[in-house]
Amino acid sequence: MLVTAYLAIIFLLALCAGLELTARRLTPPQSTPTAVANPVFRRFQSIFLRAYLLALWADWLQGPYLYKLYRHYSFLESQIAILYVCGLASCVLFAPFSGWLPQVLGRRQTCLLFCLSYSACCLTKLSRDYFVLIVGRILGGLSTSLLTTTFEAWYVHRHVEVHDFPREWIPSTFTKVATWNHGLAVGAGLVANLLAEWLHLGPVAPFLLAVPCLACCGWVVLTDWGKEETEEAPEGDKQTLILGTSNGGVTRLSARARFSRSCHDGLRCLLSDKRVMLLGGVQALFESVLYIFVFLWTPVLDPHGSPLGIVFSCLMAASMAGSLLYRLATSTRYRLQPGHVLCLAVLMAFFSLFMLTFSTAPGQPRPHESFLAFLLLELACGLYFPAVSFLQGRVIPEEKRAGVLAWFRLPLHLLACLGLLALHGEMSGTGGGEAGSGTRHMFGGCALMMLAALMAVVSLFTLGRNDTDLRIEGARGEGEMY
Repeated sequence: MLVTAYLAIIFLLALCAGLELTARRLTPPQSTPTAVANPVFRRFQSIFLRAYLLALWADWLQGPYLYKLYRHYSFLESQIAILYVCGLASCVLFAPFSGWLPQVLGRRQTCLLFCLSYSACCLTKLSRDYFVLIVGRILGGLSTSLLTTTFEAWYVHRHVEVHDFPREWIPSTFTKVATWNHGLAVGAGLVANLLAEWLHLGPVAPFLLAVPCLACCGWVVLTDWGKEETEEAPEGDKQTLILGTSNGGVTRLSARARFSRSCHDGLRCLLSDKRVMLLGGVQALFESVLYIFVFLWTPVLDPHGSPLGIVFSCLMAASMAGSLLYRLATSTRYRLQPGHVLCLAVLMAFFSLFMLTFSTAPGQPRPHESFLAFLLLELACGLYFPAVSFLQGRVIPEEKRAGVLAWFRLPLHLLACLGLLALHGEMSGTGGGEAGSGTRHMFGGCALMMLAALMAVVSLFTLGRNDTDLRIEGARGEGEMY
């Protein structure tokens, strides 16, 4: 597996480079010359990216060796499953507060809270005490919830409400984030492998490296973002929102009331539109499988001498290749619709999980086939995320999107927790020592969940066959999705 992993990363990086060059040739970047030429916007964008990319880098550094670290501390797989469940459960519990805290503390202060909580999470990895590690997973769940909401909330608020830049410029910033994010993920695997295996510093080393990165992120938020916020009026980030009423009076909405209204509106949108319900089902099923995969890939490959950091980089490079293939598939040359790509992604994921039910058979593991199936699953992820993001933007009204996506995440995390708890129960029933049959059964269950996701995708686009909201304008097959 050692040679296979190194050959795979070389091939995948070359493939990504080739796909990037092809994508640029076929789909020239849709730049906005005014935004590029505007020095105030470029400075504002740079300030945001410095902090956000440091936060993402620190997050990716913790990916390759988390399971390995727990095994290094001699915990059983059933015990490790509970640690992962604690992280996922804390994501469920803290998800509502991640939207509420910025309105109470302020967006910049909540970003600083993220830096502190994630640093504390990393430092708990120095302890071998199980309770301390559980606390670390809870802090990690809080930090993950804040990372996925607070930084973007600060940027969008400043972009629209303070600088009054056109909303059309926002995608240019998050396109840069997406491009850098893939590169950071691949690089994090390589750096983690360098520290943990080449320099023999052990699996805790990447977590310790994340701490100074988070400190630098906090410094940028404290200083550069602090200077940026001096331009804002004092009323700009308070806890209440003043709305005009029909009789000329005012109504003051507290941060808690705004959050409650957002959740209520999101649930009403989810229940009133069957397209939104089906899309939420696809997301919950597909992404809960990914959370389970995050737990399972290390115990499948690590016993066969795989360099985990390099394997992680391979997985991220496969995901990058998938996102580049999405750009090509939906370009004016090939003109595939996002719905078609989403169906393909879910089908590929189902096939990879079906492969894994055979390659992880107890007593006769086939690690090379498992590695290939993992790469196929990550390739499917690269196709899935831009496709589902496009569809969410089309079927979910912008003002209700935050509430709807919060409801999407609830069954997502619950399904992942139930899957890991089922694995924990099976491992405990066999003494916790052998992973074989439990892992194979879990991949079989994930394959069934992916099959259900595929049925939901087919139902979605059967329902919206003639729905122009689900299509890219000017693409082939204007009359029908299928």
